[in-house]
Amino acid sequence: MAFRKRREALRSILNGSGCIRPGSVYDATSIRIAEDLGFELGMFGGSVASLAVLGDPDIALITLTEFVEQIRRMSRASTLPVLVDADHGYGNALNVRRTVQEVEAAGAAGLTIEDTLLPQAFGQAKTQLISLEEGVGKMKAALDGRSDPSLVILGRTGAVSITDLDDAVARAKAYEAVGVDGLFFTGTKSRAELEALSAATSLPIVLGGAPEEMAALDYLAGQRVRIALQGHAPFAAATQAVYETLKALREGTSPKNLKGIASSDLTSRVMREAEIKTRSGEFLGLKK
Repeated sequence: MAFRKRREALRSILNGSGCIRPGSVYDATSIRIAEDLGFELGMFGGSVASLAVLGDPDIALITLTEFVEQIRRMSRASTLPVLVDADHGYGNALNVRRTVQEVEAAGAAGLTIEDTLLPQAFGQAKTQLISLEEGVGKMKAALDGRSDPSLVILGRTGAVSITDLDDAVARAKAYEAVGVDGLFFTGTKSRAELEALSAATSLPIVLGGAPEEMAALDYLAGQRVRIALQGHAPFAAATQAVYETLKALREGTSPKNLKGIASSDLTSRVMREAEIKTRSGEFLGLKK
């Protein structure tokens, strides 16, 4: 029931009339911070998943098990709905079906399945797409793998920047016909492209990055964009902070003179210390 509430919250966003920007999350700490700051939705991207779990670039090295375990950790730590980037579904259409089952069981509010050819093909430097027919098969398998009808499944394509706009429109229309809950577009570079994609379809849109001319939320909302991603700056900022702190310590800076350290109050809130103390008193007989 708790997971269903999160999924219904995501559906409310998709079925609304406005456009939101989710918070990029990648672990138990980041999702709690996003929740405390009032974000309506968390986004767990494939690239940041690979960085957080493996420290590797986004080249489809992370396994389904590793990916799902990170989702599970975040689901336990927070009630914030999370949309997850399930990449290509970790294989063919049958793998996609299992991916949906595992991601659903881990507590995600929704997931995206894309039509990018992953892992990268031998001898091919440029990003490639699977055929439209295979993409349709993956979307059908994703929907078939869903047991909770409130779980959101988005069909994702980057065709507009990989092949052309006409191909992106054809794929979007085909995925919509299959019955996905929304469409996720990456690589859209202009208002004309977005407007063409919006005019050709009727489902809610999630936009994975856009140039500055498309940053206004009211404009995006008018094109049926309900969620507009804003990259994974929190992970990049955390990486820089860790680097600077370790560098300072290595160079002899005293811990008490370090800059940019979370206060004890913030750390206490993030680890939910007050709740733990209450439970310790109730269950262990410990005094506050």
